[in-house]
Amino acid sequence: MREIDTGLITDLVEELCITANYELPSDVMDGLRHSAEKEESEIGRDIIGQLIQNAEWASKKGMAICQDTGMAVFFVEIGQDVVLKGPNITEAINEGVRRGYKKGYLRNSIVEDPILRKNTGDNTPAVIYYDIVEGDKITIHFSPKGFGSENMSAIKMLSPSHGLQGIMDFVVETVDKAGSNPCPPIVVGVGIGGTMDKAAMLSKKALLRPINIRNPKEHIRKLEEELLERINNLGIGPQGLGGRITALAVNIETYPTHIAGLPVAVNISCHATRHVTVVL
Repeated sequence: MREIDTGLITDLVEELCITANYELPSDVMDGLRHSAEKEESEIGRDIIGQLIQNAEWASKKGMAICQDTGMAVFFVEIGQDVVLKGPNITEAINEGVRRGYKKGYLRNSIVEDPILRKNTGDNTPAVIYYDIVEGDKITIHFSPKGFGSENMSAIKMLSPSHGLQGIMDFVVETVDKAGSNPCPPIVVGVGIGGTMDKAAMLSKKALLRPINIRNPKEHIRKLEEELLERINNLGIGPQGLGGRITALAVNIETYPTHIAGLPVAVNISCHATRHVTVVL
């Protein structure tokens, strides 16, 4: 057994919040640079160039990449041989968010009640998913999720008879309806299987995977590639002004499901697909 003080988790989360909002991960930066080479539209190339420059300046100057510093979303994998000491881990994570968003001068975007709409003033509470795994380590994946893209996401309970074609049509239609709203070029996370809520969670988790890594299952990898091609043939282009590059990647995660179901969720992320991981 290995003891981990949750105070350490608070300190790490504080820094994760700042790092993720100040620096785009290398896979996204590389994806933007590569897309600039492939973009056929002059306006599109210029826009991608500005997005790259914005991200570089944010990192250099220690500023947020985007004014929407997102809702704090965590995927936490806890080794079954870990013993936690100190405050409750959920409160420890939320305290890290409070500190990080204050220290990093990051916008507080969370309201305590979805109807009454009063701002909590510290960007908490976070959305946290826990998973118990083997080992004696804790892995924390963090993603600040902006809502310009989150609002364009969708879920649909297909029937098995819709098949592969139904999945592809729904994903492409969702991106097409989103148009310029999610600030393309986007990253598209897709969750297939499980239940309605599981598919939605998988689509969010898919956005944590580096965009240069494809699903290890061959038939899913081919689906990712085909969907990316179809999406980039829509002509939406960077910031919706036309062009070849509407999406940088399509990441798909799957889970077993019921014989009568085929849940599919699409979670769209803007060009600033921010994610960072730390292992304790």
